[in-house]
Amino acid sequence: MVAATMFDKVWNRHVIAEEEGEVLMYVDRAYFHEGSSHAFTQMDKRNLKVARPQQVFGFTDHYVPTASRAGGIAGIAVPEIRNMVINLHANADKYGFQLFGFDDPRQGILHIVPPEQGITQPGMLICGADSHTSTHGAFGSIAFGIGASEMMHVMTTQRIWQRKPRTMRIRVDGKLGFGVAAKDVIIAIIAKISSQGGAGHVLEYSGSVFKNMTMEQRMTVCNMSIEGGARAGLIAPDETTFAYMQGRPWAPQGKAWDDAVAFWKTLPSDEGATFDCEVTLDGAGITPMVTWGTNPEHALPVTGTVPDPRSAGDDDKRIEFETALEYMGLKAGMPLSDIAVDRVFIGSCTNSRIEDIRAAAEVAKLGKARVPAWVVPGSQTIKLAAEKEGLDKILLAAGFEWREPGCSLCTALNGDQLKPGERCASTSNRNFRGRQGTGGRTHLVSPAMAAAAAINGHIVDVREMLRK
Repeated sequence: MVAATMFDKVWNRHVIAEEEGEVLMYVDRAYFHEGSSHAFTQMDKRNLKVARPQQVFGFTDHYVPTASRAGGIAGIAVPEIRNMVINLHANADKYGFQLFGFDDPRQGILHIVPPEQGITQPGMLICGADSHTSTHGAFGSIAFGIGASEMMHVMTTQRIWQRKPRTMRIRVDGKLGFGVAAKDVIIAIIAKISSQGGAGHVLEYSGSVFKNMTMEQRMTVCNMSIEGGARAGLIAPDETTFAYMQGRPWAPQGKAWDDAVAFWKTLPSDEGATFDCEVTLDGAGITPMVTWGTNPEHALPVTGTVPDPRSAGDDDKRIEFETALEYMGLKAGMPLSDIAVDRVFIGSCTNSRIEDIRAAAEVAKLGKARVPAWVVPGSQTIKLAAEKEGLDKILLAAGFEWREPGCSLCTALNGDQLKPGERCASTSNRNFRGRQGTGGRTHLVSPAMAAAAAINGHIVDVREMLRK
């Protein structure tokens, strides 16, 4: 029998038909948010129904306010956003799908709630109305983002047409050093392969570094697969996966659980499986990372200096670097640790889980925030868990702002925005021009690094603080 990759195993079991290079795939889960109204508008026009509402899930996250929940939906100040939330609730009633709505005690980001509820499971094919659907690949699923027209097709047929991507294995072995987070690992990977290095591929992350990660850390890695240009990212399910999932509301129970685990254990890539491309990194060589430019590839260890465009290698890269530095307001050769910040954001589908908040609170204990710093939990479940641990009190005492769940400053769609020229140390996933607000400047870092920047007012090597 030919050795198969995990991707091939999951892909092949979802194939329904193939025609001229296009493959019709069965979809196990569909996730969307309040910004997905166009799909429902088209369904209404055509008098279509949701084919399998029990496999479709809605979330309020991208546009909802995070400053307050006062007044419920009626208390949302912006009429356009209020109407989007109202319409999503109405569509849930009309079409019968599960909604984690604005007032739901489980409300949160569509890449946070499904894993914590056990909706995301190994071996699935998952489509989401957001590019960071790749997050769910941490469970050994093929998960990717789609547009509104594709989402309408998925909801009404539970199928999607796709072209089969190539595979790339990224292997990271060794032991991560003190103060190095999962966010640093994925930024280091993107810095090596480039922001388009994974184009046309699905990434499989393997090696001891990922094997030793928690599920929350694995989700951070898979979340940013799209920032490396990839269609999706996967990590093989193992005992860590099973322990995380067991007992969650949507997880299989009883004999169904035993049967599911037996199947999930067959998913990892076979010994000798062939990939189209392979990349290796030394985990021990990864340090806390920070982006300096306008895409996640523009990243260096925090101990480094802003690069000189003349060393970029070719004219296109030189112009790219010059343009990025001009936008970011940085000078070649300046230490990254000299970069002053105006704001700090700890949140997003990349880094808003309980482990992320714990990491930020551990640093927040060491001082007081010198700049406005927001901590935005990924879900109400996480917010409650953090408050039970007293993490909110630690953060508030250090001058951080403790907010309600949502995408917040990551998407800048909800009134949470940087002002032109403002510089933010952010745990989000994108740093392109205007991502966090027109003219805003974003430096991607880990939660601990973001908290350290808040306390110092500038980028700093968090290891120096933690060692004291």
